[in-house]
Amino acid sequence: MTTITFDTQEAVIKLKAVGVSQEHADAFVRAIVESQNSLATKADIEIILSPFKADLAVLKADSVTLKWMMGVLIAGVMSIIIKTFF
Repeated sequence: MTTITFDTQEAVIKLKAVGVSQEHADAFVRAIVESQNSLATKADIEIILSPFKADLAVLKADSVTLKWMMGVLIAGVMSIIIKTFF
């Protein structure tokens, strides 16, 4: 897992260099740090998606069965049409 580092002091210095007040720069950097703490990780997403993976496996198996059955049905209809007209 990759960790992203964020130098808060450097961010405050850069904000002050472009004319942002010390209080606003501190508040802005605190907001960024707090928002990074609430980001979802890959493990969080895996936990959320795990119930759906089982359902998708069942749907995939059903779709394979339906494709096979559709092929048999089309072959049967074609054999009836060929027998009727030829």
